[in-house]
Amino acid sequence: MGFFATRIWIRAGILAAFAVAGMSAGQATADNDVPGMMLIGRRTSPPIGHYQFCQRMGSECRIWSGPRDPVQMSDAMQMLLVSVNTAVNKTVKAISDDQAYSKKEFWAYPDSGTGDCEDYVLLKRKTLHAHGIPFSNLLITVVRLKDGEGHAVLTVRTNEGDLVLDNLNNDVKPWTQTGYRFMKRQSARYTGRWVSILDGRDVLVSSVN
Repeated sequence: MGFFATRIWIRAGILAAFAVAGMSAGQATADNDVPGMMLIGRRTSPPIGHYQFCQRMGSECRIWSGPRDPVQMSDAMQMLLVSVNTAVNKTVKAISDDQAYSKKEFWAYPDSGTGDCEDYVLLKRKTLHAHGIPFSNLLITVVRLKDGEGHAVLTVRTNEGDLVLDNLNNDVKPWTQTGYRFMKRQSARYTGRWVSILDGRDVLVSSVN
């Protein structure tokens, strides 16, 4: 994929990141095995919106996955990711949970054609899963925008690194090119579990071919 930059992990930086998190290198999860993937930390609490979503949609939050390889990128896969991201962004009208449900947080599928960031993510995740991508490679992710506001995006685990589908941008980007601060995401092993993200992009060196 021509628009994906090569990522080189610096081992010393990674070990330092583990040390900050109180982890040893041996505690790294399988999520950390591919260059360009986020560095995953310990189990953490889910967002309140996802917790409440799981109370209503329990079957979606009890899916276990064994070790799974990341999505293999190809021209066809690239086109699928971009088309789904763009189609959902165009189809769903942005509206806040306060406006839609009179609640600060309410995660739901945008069946009415409206929703906020996490609702876009749920629909993209569902659509890509219907195209054969395992849930273990489709992870709801919480980030902070440059102004500090919380935001949700969909992370797709691929053999070329973690890619982000975002309702604020039709481009499918490597996570390191979004400008966001990554906080936590679903576990690749269990849909009801969340893990922290060690957002140590200072340990990545970018070299564009």
